[in-house]
Amino acid sequence: MKRMAHVIGIDPDRIDEYTRLHADVWPAVLDRLSRSHITNYSIFLRQPENLLFSYWEYRGNDFAADDAAIAADPVTRDWWALCGPMQRPLDTRAPGEWWAGLTEVFHSD
Repeated sequence: MKRMAHVIGIDPDRIDEYTRLHADVWPAVLDRLSRSHITNYSIFLRQPENLLFSYWEYRGNDFAADDAAIAADPVTRDWWALCGPMQRPLDTRAPGEWWAGLTEVFHSD
C-alpha cells in the first residue's frame, strides 16, 4: 500500500458548492476509484488559506495504468468538469500536475 497526498487551492466563493458536491459524490466516480485500487480517500479544507488537501491509499501494482483509467473514464471527466473550475492549482506544481503532489516525511502506525 502506498499513501499519496496532494494539495490545490480553491476559489473561496465556490467552497460551499464544492463541499455540497463532495457530500454526495457520484457513485460511478467512487466505483472508478475503487476499481483503480484507491481506498481511504479523503479531502480536507484549510481556511483562511483556501487550500484543499487530499489523501488516499493506493493498493494496486501499476499506478500509472490505474491513474490513466481514471482519467479516461467519461463520468469521472464530467465530475472533473464540474469541480475543476472551482480549484486553483498551485503555481509551483510539477508539469502535468493539477493537484500538486506532496512528499511524505513522517508516518506512524
